[in-house]
Amino acid sequence: MNFELGKDYIKIFDKENFNPTHILECGQVFSYKKDGDKYFVFPQDKFATISEQKNFYLIETATPEFFVEYFDLNRDYNIIKERLASFEILKKPIEFGYGIRILKQDLFEMLISFIVSANNNIKRIQLILGRLREKLGEKTQDGYAFPSYEKMKSVDQDFFSMIGAGYRASYLFKVLRQVTPQELIDWQKLSTQELRKKLLSLMGVGPKVADCILLFGYGRGDVFPVDTWIHQMYNTYYTPIENREKIRDKLVKEFGELSGYAQQYLFYYQRSGN
Repeated sequence: MNFELGKDYIKIFDKENFNPTHILECGQVFSYKKDGDKYFVFPQDKFATISEQKNFYLIETATPEFFVEYFDLNRDYNIIKERLASFEILKKPIEFGYGIRILKQDLFEMLISFIVSANNNIKRIQLILGRLREKLGEKTQDGYAFPSYEKMKSVDQDFFSMIGAGYRASYLFKVLRQVTPQELIDWQKLSTQELRKKLLSLMGVGPKVADCILLFGYGRGDVFPVDTWIHQMYNTYYTPIENREKIRDKLVKEFGELSGYAQQYLFYYQRSGN
C-alpha cells in the first residue's frame, strides 16, 4: 500500500486497494456517516474525515497512526485479490469491490454493535448506536466516544429499550454481565473454533454475529458470515442448501484462510444487485 503518513493526515495513493465507499458500506462497520463527498469515521473515541483528491484519498485526523492500523494499511491486498481471483465466482466481485479492506475494530464496540445489528437495517443500527454514544459516551471535540464498559453496565435494561434497541435490550443488559472487554481480549489466544464457541455462549450472539465478530474484530480469515445475501448467493451458484451453518462450513472449506475476504467481496457484490 502506497501511502504517506503526516502529523495530522494520511495520503493514500493506491486507489486500487483503498476505496472508502467499498470499505465502509460493505456491512462491517457502523461508526461512520457520509455527508456529500466526504466520509466521517468515528471508532471508539477517534475521528477522521476521508475525502477524495485528484491523485489520492486524504484522511484527516489527529491520530493518523491509529487509522493506519484501523484500515490495515500495511497489508498487501494485491496478493489477497490475486489468490482469490483464481476462483471464477470471485472475479467479478473483486473487480466491483476492488477497494474493500477489512477493518481492525475494537472488540467491545464490535460485540455491542453487532448485537444491535441482528435483524436490523443499517440506518436504524446507526441511530441506536448514536443514541448510545450521546447518552453514555464521553464528549469529544468531534462528537461522542463509544461508551465505556463501566458506563454501559451502570444502566438498567429499560435504558436500552429507551434508545430503541427493542428485544435486543435484554441481550445488551445481560451480555454486559457475562463478559468484560479484557476477557474479549484474552480470548484472542484461542483457536477460531474455541473462540466461536465462547462467542456463541453470549446473549444475543448467534452464528452470523459470532462470525462477524471473529472476522471484523479478531481478524480471523477462516470464517464466513452467512446472512440473507450470502444465503441467496449460495443457492444461486451452488447446490441449494437451507441450513446456513452448512453453507458456512462449505464456503470455509472452499476458500480456507481467505474465507473472510471472499465473503466481503461476495456480500458487497450480491447486495449491490449484481
